[in-house]
Parts: sequence; C-alpha cells; structure tokens
Amino acid sequence: MYGDTSSVHGADEHRAGSAHAPLEGASAIGREVWPVAYPRGEVRASDFRIVEVEVRQPRPGEVLVRNTWTSVDAALRLRLRETAPPGYFPAFRLEAPMDGVMTVGQVIASRADGFAPGDTVWHASGWRDYAVVEAEKQALGGVGTLTKLDVRVAPPQVYLGALGANGLTAYAGLFHAGGLRDGDVVWVSAAAGAVGSLAAQMAKIRGHRVVGSAGSDEKVRYLLEELGLDAAFNYRRGALPDLLRKAAPDGIDVYFDNVGGDHLEAALGALRSSGRVAICGMISEYAAQEPPHGPGNLMLAVTKGLTIRGFRASGHTDLLPEMTRQAGAWIREGRLHCHETVVDGLPQAPSALAGLLRGDNTGKTLVRIDGVAHGENAVG
Repeated sequence: MYGDTSSVHGADEHRAGSAHAPLEGASAIGREVWPVAYPRGEVRASDFRIVEVEVRQPRPGEVLVRNTWTSVDAALRLRLRETAPPGYFPAFRLEAPMDGVMTVGQVIASRADGFAPGDTVWHASGWRDYAVVEAEKQALGGVGTLTKLDVRVAPPQVYLGALGANGLTAYAGLFHAGGLRDGDVVWVSAAAGAVGSLAAQMAKIRGHRVVGSAGSDEKVRYLLEELGLDAAFNYRRGALPDLLRKAAPDGIDVYFDNVGGDHLEAALGALRSSGRVAICGMISEYAAQEPPHGPGNLMLAVTKGLTIRGFRASGHTDLLPEMTRQAGAWIREGRLHCHETVVDGLPQAPSALAGLLRGDNTGKTLVRIDGVAHGENAVG
C-alpha cells in the first residue's frame, strides 16, 4: 500500500556499531552526525564525522527517544552554510549535533506527562541514535515539536513524508498558497521527489490535469506509470519552455515550484491569465557557487495578473490535523502512494543527502538508523 522501498546501501557493516538502548537509570553511548565543514558545492562525507557521546537520562518534562528513522531533505543544504537565508531556520553549527532534523523513534524513558515508554513519536533531533527531547518545546516552527504518532494509520517512517512536513508542504502549497480551483491545469517541478510526488498526486486525486517534470527518463516513467500523471517530461531533454509547451499546449494555471531558476521562468511564460505560483523550494540555488539565473520575464506577472507566493510548512501548522486525516484516508484507499528511497545505517546520512541533491532519489529519502528492518517499520 505504501509503495516500494528502495534500499541503496547495505546494513550489515553498520549493525555492529549501533548503540543499545540504555536501561532506566543507566547510560549508554550513542552516535551523532556532526558537520565539521560547510560544503563547497557538492556535499561530501568528509564534511561530517560520526561522534560517540554519552546518552543522559531525561529530566522532568523530558523524554529519551531511541531514534529509528531520520529524514533527509534537500532543504538541509540551506543550513549547511555559514549563514542560512534570512528568515529561515538557523545554519547548523560546526562540531555540534544537527538540531532541527525530523526523525521518528520510540520512547524508552519518560518524565513528561502524556508520553510513556513504547510510544512512537516524532521530533526534530535527528541524525543521531538517541535524543533527549523536551516535551513542550516548539521545534521547526511547530512542525517538529514532540508528538505521539498513531502507527495504526501507517508505519512510523511515513510520518516523515506523506503524513508529516512533506505532506503538509504539498497540501498547503496546492490548496492555500496555490489556491487550486476547479479545472486548473497544474505543473509540478521535481515531481518525483518527496514533496513534488505528493503534490502531483494530491492534485490528481482532486481531479486536475497534472504535468510533472523530473531529471531522468526513469523518473518520467515513474510519474506516468505509477503516479498516473497526465503528462511528464525530462527537463534535460531539450529547451524547457518547449518541453512544457508540448506537455501543456493550452498553458497552465498553477505552478508548484520546487526548483526555481529556469523552471520558474518557463512557468511564467506558460501560465494563463490569473495563474498562480506556489514556491516551496528552489533546489537549483541550494548549492550554487555563483549567483543563480533568475527569471528574466517577471513583467509577465503584471501583464497576466499572476500571483506568486512563497510558503513554508511551518507557516501552516494549523492545517496539519486536516492534512493528516485527508492524506491518511487517501493512503488507506490506495490513492496516495509513498515511495521511499531508504539508506541503511546512520553513518550513511551524509551520502544520502549528497545523493538526493544529485537527483538519485525517488520519493522520500530516509535513513534507517540502525540498518535493521524492524517488523513494525516494514513498508508493505
């Protein structure tokens, strides 16, 4: 039901290094991934190191979580800079844990009301084996605040994708920032990625004609054959405006932007009168060493009466319960597919990020922290 899980790294070499859960009142050693240098261009394993730290017991109001799955998102690249973009989450500190990365796990000790050992939770202290989390402390604008999860709805890792921040981004972008209306034609860029694949499917579920673009012929086949989009193209196969015109000969009404740059420029040319752009990401700029190319046709926003709106999931946390209910129903009905690219072993998290930024992934990229496929986490 939840889509195929594609494992890109073996687990055996990491199992011996996995930490063991500390007993109540005892301590253990856990691993953490620390950045040691801000990447210049492509992310490299040498920009990080694995650090072993003693895991303390929780204090009043805190819980101790054994992390099982952690998220890998393109936007992490924005925080692997000396200074993150103004108004965004702060840059990661060097030689320190990467606070602000979504993860799921199991509570193994609790001194906070409402949480008990065995609960499955999400929080924002990923890329490590264990986390001591303050129960009431807001994280990632509220998206990453410690929350108990209902694993009867879906396996825990799905809450890092379709039932979490990625799903909220897709939902808010389409139905609020994009103001989706009956009869709209929608173009989603990076449509085989974690957010794009959800936005494209949600628009299809609501009955719209949906065009997707991606960076390989294999991904285009995925968009057409597995997600059922009406048209899709490989943006590397020609001039982008021509490819888009062929896929949407009568133009588009909504552009869901994950890429920016030349994709945004092509969208401005294809949008019809009163069209809308919902911008949630600009991956073309994340690792750019030179100022990126920007749209040269912004005057079309005036002549066509376009609306261009940037947004972030953390600005729409009020929609999270609504999105979770709706997306959960679509998953149960088999209408929303959650493809996962799974990398086994916490030490492989930097490589997983590098692969995502190169476009190696399809759907949501995840790290299975201890490299072991536990039954309760299996994707069926």
